[in-house]
Amino acid sequence: MRHSLVLTTYNWPAALDLVLASALHQTELPGEVIVADDGSGEPTAEVVLRFAPRFARQGVALHHVWHADEGFRAAAIRNRALARAAGDYILLIDGDCILHPDFVRSHVAFAHVGQFVQGTRVLLSEARAKRALAGGETRFGALEPGIGNRANAMALGWLSPLVPTPRDPLKGVRSCNMGFWLADAKRVNGFNEQFVGWGREDSEFVARLVNAGVRRRKLKFGGIMYHLWHPERPRDALDTNDALLDAVRRANAVWAEDGMDKYGRTV
Repeated sequence: MRHSLVLTTYNWPAALDLVLASALHQTELPGEVIVADDGSGEPTAEVVLRFAPRFARQGVALHHVWHADEGFRAAAIRNRALARAAGDYILLIDGDCILHPDFVRSHVAFAHVGQFVQGTRVLLSEARAKRALAGGETRFGALEPGIGNRANAMALGWLSPLVPTPRDPLKGVRSCNMGFWLADAKRVNGFNEQFVGWGREDSEFVARLVNAGVRRRKLKFGGIMYHLWHPERPRDALDTNDALLDAVRRANAVWAEDGMDKYGRTV
């Protein structure tokens, strides 16, 4: 199975630096890495350019997919990245989530046809995140200070298949740690670009996957990642986005009318 690691980012090059460093130190390297950039400035491009030769030496292509900064448009930039992806399986993360060394291997091992995977995250406190950024740290202990959601930091892969999946497929959906087949994303036309502003674009994508017959699995004790603390984003678009999500659930919709098909194969 060829897989693509897709990470979204916006104007936080210091965090992106740590995330890319953690991607380079995987027990199983991704087939390719695509930085889905929601309109960042030149410092982000410089990080990607600096890491590209390091990935190339490991036989991994590092791509930078960018669009202009017109507000929070995570759905659109993810679609551009999916259109660029060469992998059969997509590992979708955020550019503020540092990967455990076994992240890729454990995610890929958990993948099954006809299913998508929702992972969890470990929350780093503000102080611990600042220390990691200042020191270039990408390794964390489950029991050290500044670690939240400690159970999510336990690498116990033998337990992963025993963890039940929530009955509500939208419960706890977070696109910062998700795995799915590219073919399934194409079946629903990717993310819905009517979503502008923070919130619910990931839940709506999952709702359409479920409507298309793709089942959810929860991955715990594997696919571990560490979320760097940051202030919450503005949520002024949440009411509008909630209404878009509700409409999809009522209609049992599958296809996003404003989705990834507009981009073709290359972006």
